[in-house]
Amino acid sequence: MSGLVKLTIDGRAVEVPTGTLLINAAKMAGIEIPAFCYYEGLSLQAACRMCLVEIEKSPKLVTSCTMPVAEGMVVHTNTPQVVEARKSMLEFILTNHPLDCPVCDKGGECELQDLTFRYGVDVSRFTEFKYHVPEKQWSPIVYFDKPRCILCYRCVRICKEGMGVGALGVVNRGVVSEITPNHGDHLECDECGMCIDICPVGALTSGIYRYKTRPWEMKHVGTACAHCADGCTTTLGVYDNRVIRGNNQDRSGVNGEFLCVKGRYAFDFVSHEERLRTPLIKKDGRFEEVSWSEALRTVAKKFDEIRARGGKLGVIGSTRTTNEENLYLQELARRTLGTNHIDHRRSGDVAALLAAVGGRPEALARTEDLYHRQAAVVIGADLAQQHPLLAFQLRANWRHHRARVYVVTRGPVREDSYAALSVRAEPGNELAALEGLRGTLKNEPELVILFGDSVRGEAVYRLVEFGASLGIPVKYVCLVGHSNSRGAMDMGLMPDFLPGYRPVQEEGLEPGLTLPEMLDSPDLDALWIVGANALRKRELAAADAFVVVQDLFLTETAQKANVVLPAASTYEKTGTVTNTCGELIGVKRAVSTMGAKTDLDIFRNLAVMLGAEIAPPAPSEIYAHMSQRGMSAAPGLTHAGLMDPANDTLFTSGTLGRYSKILNSLKEAPGELYRWTS
Repeated sequence: MSGLVKLTIDGRAVEVPTGTLLINAAKMAGIEIPAFCYYEGLSLQAACRMCLVEIEKSPKLVTSCTMPVAEGMVVHTNTPQVVEARKSMLEFILTNHPLDCPVCDKGGECELQDLTFRYGVDVSRFTEFKYHVPEKQWSPIVYFDKPRCILCYRCVRICKEGMGVGALGVVNRGVVSEITPNHGDHLECDECGMCIDICPVGALTSGIYRYKTRPWEMKHVGTACAHCADGCTTTLGVYDNRVIRGNNQDRSGVNGEFLCVKGRYAFDFVSHEERLRTPLIKKDGRFEEVSWSEALRTVAKKFDEIRARGGKLGVIGSTRTTNEENLYLQELARRTLGTNHIDHRRSGDVAALLAAVGGRPEALARTEDLYHRQAAVVIGADLAQQHPLLAFQLRANWRHHRARVYVVTRGPVREDSYAALSVRAEPGNELAALEGLRGTLKNEPELVILFGDSVRGEAVYRLVEFGASLGIPVKYVCLVGHSNSRGAMDMGLMPDFLPGYRPVQEEGLEPGLTLPEMLDSPDLDALWIVGANALRKRELAAADAFVVVQDLFLTETAQKANVVLPAASTYEKTGTVTNTCGELIGVKRAVSTMGAKTDLDIFRNLAVMLGAEIAPPAPSEIYAHMSQRGMSAAPGLTHAGLMDPANDTLFTSGTLGRYSKILNSLKEAPGELYRWTS
């Protein structure tokens, strides 16, 4: 059915699409109907009965969360009968609810508390002893207090429907009904914490946040998650310059209120006791703490000497620094240091995709496309583990719109559970397997194709040719690894491309050394490594090279450096990053670490000491380089052999994951890719 329906709610004429639930129609008209069990996007429950309304000509009150609108319907949401019904429901809900609001972590954010104040339920007719069950700890993250639970089933539904995990259920009946985890006394799940944030009361609480502070005492800062490349916004709760919790209940950013375990809990690397807070210089084989001025002078002097005699200097950038920092770094390297040996760890062949689609922006999918497109193909990626937001979007699309999802992977993945068709294919053989789906895919009205690092170089061109041959609208997503992997490429941290994927030859430069070539070069005079652990499992071929490292921790790479500069984390700086779908995500400083400087501040200080005048990039420059993407005719095939995928799971995040005590405390950590079982 289609079209609009006219009805009246509390005397207001309202016009909404056919099929709209009454509770949502009222919301569109600015009228709030209270509810505990109803939650947008989840199946309908009608368990709490708080959303009862009066409809003229109806013999009794009806639940607005299950009632679709009808033409000419006249609805009253606040009559004496409705108010009395809601007061009675609250009285029932509070029968066994403990009076522990002063110590409950949900205080100030509790929906039950708010509605109790609104409807004035100050007297209870139930005088029996309250039914009590001791509090339980299901995991290091999740605590459950059964007496506070109002059996709205939100947690059960978000885990089963939203996450596709099904780690929670209900046992027993009546007053002894209880939410319980899938293994009786403990959780085995994604540990995402969605069940905690979606709980309207304090039944589910966070082991990280409990008894720490109150919501109104914290500063709430929305910033980009520091971990995977999906670009989720995490709202950090900060108290006394410490991150106390993370969530996104204000639904800002591309992720709505979705967050995985890393986005919600893995912020503790910021305050790890091993954070670098003072610059280090290696003297006689041992590190000594020095001042910032001495460390920067040492680096500038050495770089100046190498530049003056025409020596070879390499720069390895980061996939975790901001776009502004990346753009400044490549400018400093190329214009001031005179080197085009600049690269970073690459985890997806974005350059080949942009060249293959010929700069057509309509061929590049956005995060919202995964929720709205009628069909999707996932190639060579364990999406739920590597890109949890994109997996969440696809799962919601399947539930709400019945989208057809096709899977081509080397092993079992969570998407198999709802896929229209799953095919197993070893890395490198995905396109041959995809060819077997041609007859099915060409009958789809539209398609979005997501592909991982195993599809690279010439295979990307063949994939785009395959999509074009289907004769339907096709969009693509090249999946990359870390939080700003896409931005590092967009901003020119590559030896053969300038910002905006323009060939270096446009400015009279020759392609420089790639990351592996720099590490293998025996005559390299200096190597500047910014936020990367490039020497974790190998030695530098140039044993006498001068090595400078900027990082948060004394990693394996930093231990081999001559100078180590303590850098600020993502949560300690302001700027932008670009997610795997090419969307710009804002970064905002939430806390600060004494002694650490942002990478941009370090670059600017070095530039001054090197006699350069480079202004920090303006936002317009970032947008300009993004808008130029893929306009180059350069094939991008030189990138095919340079992919070094992160292969992170839900519970790992490279170096940052190693320094998150919360992640490492979980039973599921570190997990493996392609190991999903129903």
